[in-house]
Amino acid sequence: MWDEKYDSNGSDVKLESIFSMKGGNEESSYAKNSQAQAAHVKATLHLLKDAIDNMSLSAPKSNTLPFTVADLGCSCGTNTFFLMDYIINNISKRYEVGDSEKPPEFQAFFSDLPSNDFNTLFKLMSCSDNAEMRTPTPYCSYYAAGVPGSFHHRLFPSRSIDVFSSIFSLHWLSKLPKTIREAGMEGYNKGKISAHGASEATAEAYRKQFESDLGRFLQCRAEEMKTDGIMFLVLLGRESLDPTDQGTTALMFANHFQGAWDDLVKEGLLEAERRDEFNLPIYSPNLEEFRNLVEANSHFAINKLELVACGSPLVIDCKEDADEVGRVLMNICRSCVEVLVEAHIGKSLSNELFKRMKNRATSDANELVEHMQFSHIVASLSFTN
Repeated sequence: MWDEKYDSNGSDVKLESIFSMKGGNEESSYAKNSQAQAAHVKATLHLLKDAIDNMSLSAPKSNTLPFTVADLGCSCGTNTFFLMDYIINNISKRYEVGDSEKPPEFQAFFSDLPSNDFNTLFKLMSCSDNAEMRTPTPYCSYYAAGVPGSFHHRLFPSRSIDVFSSIFSLHWLSKLPKTIREAGMEGYNKGKISAHGASEATAEAYRKQFESDLGRFLQCRAEEMKTDGIMFLVLLGRESLDPTDQGTTALMFANHFQGAWDDLVKEGLLEAERRDEFNLPIYSPNLEEFRNLVEANSHFAINKLELVACGSPLVIDCKEDADEVGRVLMNICRSCVEVLVEAHIGKSLSNELFKRMKNRATSDANELVEHMQFSHIVASLSFTN
């Protein structure tokens, strides 16, 4: 089982060593299934621009250090480059408006877990629309580097980063709570694979793990960020106060995915205990949960905090084609969690699982097209001390 090994601090070492969005460039890769995320990011850019416009900038003449931006949880698609371009281009415009001789040099860090497909990421960088703007010449937009590591730990030297961004990553937990995985414990998530529809004890264990993870994330960034730095965060969120109701994200990560696991058990292809040992390391907080955790940290001021309905993750040419709806939903889910599924039940059973997920989604295509809308928490934060 992929979540059995721990270090002396209780961190889930093996999860951090294997988890990633699906690499490569095949049909079910993250690079081919992140168009919806791109659209959702674009819908929140006005909040990012407000944060950039209100950011205090040092004069280039008085600062020989580069202006540094880090994207945490960059994954292996082009969305991270779009966001980095947007941030640096708007910072450059700020300097131009200020009548500076020239803007500072820019350093861009792309960070994710060591298992991330950095090879595909940087290949995509070289062929994306704005690649010519990133050629390291005297007129470059930025100098790029990859940084492997978990954003739940320190990644950069103290006071080295001007802007942090993290898009669609913070809802992923650093590890699974022990109480949800061990039979006989109050929070044991028997028959379920996520917090959605689980018991109150299970959902509370998920919530506490998210609280611990976000607290560590904020503390690490507070040590790494320069004075007057800003942070822009987008993660899955929910409207409900009830943590057992994980919102519309359940249509992808719980309902049909859960049903596929149940199908394997009913067909005798998988033992029920083996299903019960698998849990998705994902939690969608509501606004108040998120707000309270930021305020408890005390190092960041909240500039903007909104729950935004960004539309469906299903990017489909013909929404009347039920088979296409099922295929797209399956590939989106595979791009996010197939690595974990294969580590738990092997490649062959994993393929069977996702086939059944596709069949279920195809049968419910009309409901998915009509009701599947993701909600995201969008947060703009300023570093205070």
